[in-house]
Amino acid sequence: MQLQLPDPGLDALMASRALQNLIANDIRHNSGWIPFSRFMELALYAPGLGYYSGGAAKLGREGDFTTAPEMSPLFGQTLARVVADLIGRTTPQIMEFGAGTGKLARDILNELSAMGVAVHRYSIVELSGELRARQQETLRGFPQVTWLDQFPAVFSGVVLGNEVLDAMPVQLVTKTAHGWREHGIGLSPRGFVYRDRPCDASLLAQIPHPELLPEGYLTEVHPIALGFVRTLADMLRAGFDYTGHGGAALLIDYGFPAHEYYLPQRTEGTLMCHYRHHAHADPFYMPGLQDITAHVDFTAVAQTAVANGLDVLTYTSQAAFLIDAGIADILQRTPASDRLRYLPRSNEVQKLTSPAEMGELFKVIALGTRVELPPQFARNDRSHRL
Repeated sequence: MQLQLPDPGLDALMASRALQNLIANDIRHNSGWIPFSRFMELALYAPGLGYYSGGAAKLGREGDFTTAPEMSPLFGQTLARVVADLIGRTTPQIMEFGAGTGKLARDILNELSAMGVAVHRYSIVELSGELRARQQETLRGFPQVTWLDQFPAVFSGVVLGNEVLDAMPVQLVTKTAHGWREHGIGLSPRGFVYRDRPCDASLLAQIPHPELLPEGYLTEVHPIALGFVRTLADMLRAGFDYTGHGGAALLIDYGFPAHEYYLPQRTEGTLMCHYRHHAHADPFYMPGLQDITAHVDFTAVAQTAVANGLDVLTYTSQAAFLIDAGIADILQRTPASDRLRYLPRSNEVQKLTSPAEMGELFKVIALGTRVELPPQFARNDRSHRL
């Protein structure tokens, strides 16, 4: 079925064709086949051409999707309450991965300042040159903000990642009549095509009871995201060893625990593409001009964190986390009698917390070493479901 999506401009079309040629050459240089994770890596991060490393607007009304910080400052203001408590238990440092336009950092720093909480350093790890430029514009009044190209070896404080794990390249596996196969990418006269190869047993380790899944089942596994969690654990453990202070990471994303992720009925996985606020399932459409994402397997994230020396401080829905953090109190700062200001903010809270909107699809997992969350977060903890 042909996709009915808005046409790109000529410059964007030429950039996409250049990226398609780059990917095709990579396939040729690798004997005609690459894993899907390599295709996704190039489509999103190839220097100057990938979706996140090129120049196209990505977030907000003019972009391809909207995140919670873009939707409402209440999101960052509420997270700031949790951050304030955590840096009081660790050190006054924050590190954010994939900071978007910088609005989350701005909202958190403004709220912390209003609370009288000083942040000595707010580090942003950002791979996109276009987004880094937007962040620098948004945050030019905050001298404590610095930018990094990669993980530091040592860190204590609070790490934030909103919609970061979902954009990490995944590998695809499928169950055939001859067993599990890895679903990779090859070339045909018409362009990119899926081609299967024997599947390494390590790729199936993330899937609970793969033998029970039906023939034809296609799903994602997440070795790169789990590598990120291992590196995060190394960084926070080293931070404690070096400073004597613990650290915590708040990761917010859409996803499921493994027993829901790998339901027998979810036969086509969770891979999704976003192009100008249209969602579809064709990753080969206009590489470099669309986002490609997959839902997060939070069980695998938690297991990897624990195996590498971190504690799971909580796992819960975005709605429960924001409510326990006090989003209703922040909303009440605007008098209900001021309808012009109150009603839009009330609608924003509804979108952030409603099960029909972002409230249930998005989850929060908090990981840490030598630190605890405030006690109110225990009442909605779902760690037992992981």
